[in-house]
Parts: sequence; structure tokens; C-alpha cells
Amino acid sequence: MPEYLAPAVFVEETSFRAKSIEGVGTSTCAFVGMTARGPVSLEPSDPTPPLLTSFADYERYYGGVDDLTIAGNPARNYLALAAQAFFNNGGGRLYVARILGAAAAAGAGIVLNSGSPAAAKKLTLSARTAAGAKIAGSDANFRVTIVESALPTTKKLALKQPAGTLVLVGTDVFVVGTTDVIAATDDACSILSYSVLVEDPTGPVYEAGGLGAHSKHPRFLNAVLGAKPASASDALTNPIILDVGTGASAAEVRAALINTATNGVRVVLLTGGSDGTGGPSSADYETALDSLLALEDVSIVAAPGASSFAAPLPAAVNQSLIGHAEARRAYRIAVLDTPPGLEVTADPSVKSLKSLIDSKYAALYYPWITIANPLAATDPSQPSLIDVPPSGAVCGIYARNDVQRGVWKAPANETVTGALALQRDVRFGEQEVLNPLGINCIRALSGRGIRVWGARTISSDPEWKYVNIRRYFLYLEASIDRGTQWAVFEPNGEALWANVRTTVSDFLYNEWVSGALLGTSPKEAFFVRCDRTTMTQNDLDNGRLICLVGVAAIKPAEFVIFRIGQKTADARG
Repeated sequence: MPEYLAPAVFVEETSFRAKSIEGVGTSTCAFVGMTARGPVSLEPSDPTPPLLTSFADYERYYGGVDDLTIAGNPARNYLALAAQAFFNNGGGRLYVARILGAAAAAGAGIVLNSGSPAAAKKLTLSARTAAGAKIAGSDANFRVTIVESALPTTKKLALKQPAGTLVLVGTDVFVVGTTDVIAATDDACSILSYSVLVEDPTGPVYEAGGLGAHSKHPRFLNAVLGAKPASASDALTNPIILDVGTGASAAEVRAALINTATNGVRVVLLTGGSDGTGGPSSADYETALDSLLALEDVSIVAAPGASSFAAPLPAAVNQSLIGHAEARRAYRIAVLDTPPGLEVTADPSVKSLKSLIDSKYAALYYPWITIANPLAATDPSQPSLIDVPPSGAVCGIYARNDVQRGVWKAPANETVTGALALQRDVRFGEQEVLNPLGINCIRALSGRGIRVWGARTISSDPEWKYVNIRRYFLYLEASIDRGTQWAVFEPNGEALWANVRTTVSDFLYNEWVSGALLGTSPKEAFFVRCDRTTMTQNDLDNGRLICLVGVAAIKPAEFVIFRIGQKTADARG
């Protein structure tokens, strides 16, 4: 209450309504795995992985679907194919945590100066991170084109350029905003600037223009293209590093840039990059998953392609995904893949795989999906059809289901966009074996296409049997958690308890109205208790407010049964 010390009329604002809870998003996904290129965000100082809202975004940051090169051999780029399937199946928001293969290399840098300059005067061009794909017709991972532009002008206009701008008079170079004096007796000079174009096997991937060769320039080469760019966008999208030695003068920087250039254009090929001598380790997956914990909007996690590596990595990654989803206040579910080529019961079998895992925060899908190979159109040596893990498409279906119906509806009986066939057809009798174990089958149904035909978690706890129940409770928990932070440190008494009850009840009432809860009335659909019956004096003395919430969640109609019998023509009823 404010103090009233002098007689007057006081007008105050007050609130007559309870706080509101806004439902959190449930369709943002995160993938972990190897990509063709892109940032590896593993340290706190690294840029946060960018939010991708289309496959074009994915290509801009992480490259296309071209095969990786592991130990000198082509390896399918499963994460890129999964990202494509995610967006094709209705996904709208995706994060990617990139992992490098064992002994992955960016390749040695190239010194742009001629001769043997001192270390402090070197200009070194190198790849920012490992990338193994080669540009057609070469051994280069990246082609970097450096262009010097000379704009004719007058001395008067040249002096108005930003500090650090290079001005060319004859063969002499001067720098605006320094002690240099532009001695253009005939008033004729040229303003110098630089642009850089970077290409990988898919074509142009990064371009920067208006660059300067002096440290005072607002777009100094080292500030834009260096190891720690000032712009987070440059750090995420630029696959190369141009390091300018601190001892190099502007004239020396220019000489290094245009060394071997023709008509102001210089092309540099960066070679020696490798995706690795083997797959990543389980520790790499653990570290990458930890980097995603700060992204609070993520609600689905998967590791497409991890199941394609040799044992025991797939089992270890499954456990890492489960542990990540089970982390306190993570509010996530893990979508797991089976390894390729598994049979139902004959070892190695999907049934034996399931016997090793049990969690109410994960769902397992079988078998792999057959799609059209996007590389076959340009490479005749590629097969026209390829098999891919189902997690990418399934995560997209989760997102599509959430947007079109709601997180409370089971993400099943949904078509798999892009699927042409299955690596193995699952028959009805085989699903009778797999479904009770919590293995969700993807089946080709006559006249109905290829559909996700299962909605169970891998939990042995019957209370958490269904994916939609698990995800809906995660949604409720996260929404209530984030929507009631205002209550922390408020006086723990009747007024606060009533406010909390009203806040949560209003939120659940909206859920019931939207069809997410079972019951013909709010009393049947949910209850909220926050009073002396839920807290003891010991709780109050220790600063605890305890609110008990119960909801009647809707379970899916997994088995639809029609009982049909005979009747006579004159029978009534």
C-alpha cells in the first residue's frame, strides 16, 4: 500500500481478475546428428543454434542432402533427409545440434600473402568447421571468390567515406580517418572495397560485401569474417574464416587479398576437409543434447541417423535421448528409431531392442521408410529409392497433429508424406506382437496409404501407455510452471491460494471447452485444490505452497469394436 501523508484525492490502479496461464507450444523439435557443414554449438560462448522454419533455412545453415564422406566412403546424410521429412510432414520449427564424426577435419588454412610474411602480417583463409563434401570436378570443399572493387571518385568525396576506407591514388593506398594525407593533385582517386563469395558443392552459401581492409572500417574483414564475427548471423552462416594479422598494414592487407588476382578477382580453393574417419561417439551426442537444454521451447527430440551406426552406439544414443527427455523440467518426449533391416522376432529383432529400454518419456517407431532419393536426379550412380529412419517424418506428424487437432489427440492414423514404401511390411499378426510391447508400427494399409499405426510410449507403466497422454501432461505441466511464476515469494496465505486456484481452474476450463478433457461438466473434467487440505503447518513454515490438480485426460480409441448380431424382421429393440 502507498503512504498517504497529505490530504488529497488519490487514484490507484488495481486488478479484479486472476492471473492467466497461456498454453506453451508443443510442436518445436530438435535434431541431433551429423550434417554436411554448419555451426557446432557446444560451448557457452558459441552462438545458439538458429531456429529453422523451413528446409531452405536448414540448407542455408547446414548444407543440403548430399552424402557425407566418412573414412573416404559416402554415407547417407540422414539428418538432412529427416529435416526435409519433418517440414514435408507439417513441422514448422526445428533446431539442429550438429555433431562431428570421429577425427573430422576442417583442412589446413591457406596463407594469402605472397612470399614468407611474418606471423603478425599473415592473412589466413580456412574453413570454419569440418566439411567433407567436394565441389564437382575438384578436390575443394569450398571455393572462395575475393573481389576488389575500385569506385572512381574525387578527393573531396573520398574524405567523406567512413573511417578505415581505403583510397587508391595511382599505386599508393591511403586510409580515411588516419594520419594519412591523400595527395591527389589531380583530384582523381578510387574508393576500394571488397566482397567475398563462398561456394560449397551445392552452390553459393554465403556472401559479404562492402568490406574494408583497415581495422577502423565498420565492416573490417576480421570483424565480419574472423573467428568471432560481431554478427551472430555471420557466425552461423559463414563457413570460412579470414584471419587478418594484427601487424599487417592496410596496404599489406590489400596486397595479400589481390595476390594472384586477375582484374581484381581472386579464387581460392579450400581443401582437406573431412567428415571423419568414423561415426561420432555417444559422448558427442550427450554433449550436443546438453547444449539444447537452454532452448525452453523444444518439446520433441530425436537423433535421426544414429541408429545407422554400428552397435553399441544406437543403444547408447537411445539411452541419452531418454535421459535428456527425463531431465527435470525438460518437458520433452524422445522419438526413437530402430536400426535398419530389423526383423520382428528373428534376432537381431525389434522385439529384443525394445527389451532394453523402458521410459514414459519416449516412443519407438518401426520400420524404416522408403523415399525417392533426391540425389538421383543429378547423379545416375545413385539409387532411385532409399530407406531412411522414420523419426524425421514422425516428428513432423507430431507437429502437424498438434496444430490441426491438439496435443491431446494421438499422433496416429496419420499419413506419412513422402513415403513410397516401407523397408519391411508389417502384417497385422506381427503388429499384434509389437503393439503390446510399445513398438509403434508404420504400415502400408490397402487403399489408405502409408500411415503411423501406433500411439504408445515404451513405458511398462499402464498409466503412461499412450503418447498423447504423456505429451498432454507435459504440456499442462510446462504451461502451469511458466504461467504461475508470479506466485513465487508472494505471502503464502488464503488470498494467494485462492488466486492460484482460480488461475489454474480458468486454464483447465479452457482445455475442457476445447475438447481436451473428458467429462460432461468441468467438475467431471478436472479439480484444483490449494488450501489447508493440501498443506500442513510444516509446509507453510518451510515456504511451500502445494496445489493438487487432477484432470480426466482423453485416451485414444485404439480398439474400435462393433458387436453385430442377428435379429428377426418383427423383433423390437
